[in-house]
Amino acid sequence: MGLALGLAKRGKGTTAPNPCVGAVVVSPDHPFEILGEGWTAPGGRPHAESQALDMAGIRARGAILYVTLEPCAHHGHTPPCTERIIAAGISRVVCSVADPDSRVAGRGFGMLREAGIEVTENILPKEGYYSHQGHLLRVSQNRPFVQLKLAVDANDMIASGNGAPVWVSCAQSRNWGHLMRSRADAILVGRGTVQADNPSLTCRLPGLEKRSPIRIVLDSQLILSPKTTLVKSAHDVPLWIFCNNLDKNEHLLSDYAKLANVGVKIFKYNKAAIGHIDLISLLETLASDENGITRLMVEGGPCVLGSFLEQGLADEMVVFRSDNALERDVAEAPFGQGILVDMIETAGLVLHSQRRLGNDTMLVYRKVLQTG
Repeated sequence: MGLALGLAKRGKGTTAPNPCVGAVVVSPDHPFEILGEGWTAPGGRPHAESQALDMAGIRARGAILYVTLEPCAHHGHTPPCTERIIAAGISRVVCSVADPDSRVAGRGFGMLREAGIEVTENILPKEGYYSHQGHLLRVSQNRPFVQLKLAVDANDMIASGNGAPVWVSCAQSRNWGHLMRSRADAILVGRGTVQADNPSLTCRLPGLEKRSPIRIVLDSQLILSPKTTLVKSAHDVPLWIFCNNLDKNEHLLSDYAKLANVGVKIFKYNKAAIGHIDLISLLETLASDENGITRLMVEGGPCVLGSFLEQGLADEMVVFRSDNALERDVAEAPFGQGILVDMIETAGLVLHSQRRLGNDTMLVYRKVLQTG
């Protein structure tokens, strides 16, 4: 199952709105003999089970299938994976987590058992739940998995930008940040971050350049300049802007038309939370059938990050803490007088892991998972 979960990671950021599943076919006589393996392909198909069974071929008959998510039981663009598993002659299916999707929700396991296939559930359930959290939250709570990212110096201070980024973290941490982008369906920042840093928000790791996520900017008044790197590259990498309703402002309607003409997708809202975009409505929009976002990375400034933390909308926060301190003229506290760790813990996140990356420490905070 650990191998299957590792395979599932390869599809993150490429399969939305489908979950990224991993599957392994194992010999019934030699438990360390791998007959086939697969993960959900870009665009959501073929599914992991089909790819693993294709690799195993006729040797799949009587074999054991390890899969990270309950096999689908409904007809979509492809036949149900349960039918494929039954036809392949698999003798046993071992699964990490059940799928709450109403089209599956136990039906997959039921169909397998009715066909005489032994089914074992809840193997590495916490790891499986985390791996599929984007899909599970979208189905059960109508929102994507939300991952926050922040880089701080040795004193938990951030760098104030002035039209160009000021590096706080080392090269290894920045590369890890690009890996995080490649595993996200979308990346979100506020207009302030764009004005301060003029970022591209793309993935620039060698070999993963095509894995850049959809870029999202919160710009309640729609005043983002067409000269920014984001707008200039909108035809190459999708750019979505969320703003308040502009119907009564002719000047803003003109800006809307200019941005739309260069490929920017604009979402307008009738309501705002204290002058800002309503984050709950935003997450619901992202998770809708039309948009299908399952994994959202938030790389914005302290105002945006603080809003997600304060509203309890963060599922994970990754902090890159440098061993070095910034110069005083470019350093500022991210949350005013608030202590970073206290803010994170108040949001219901606890330290899950930490590791060294060059001169930095990467700290991962997660919500305590409720797996049943």
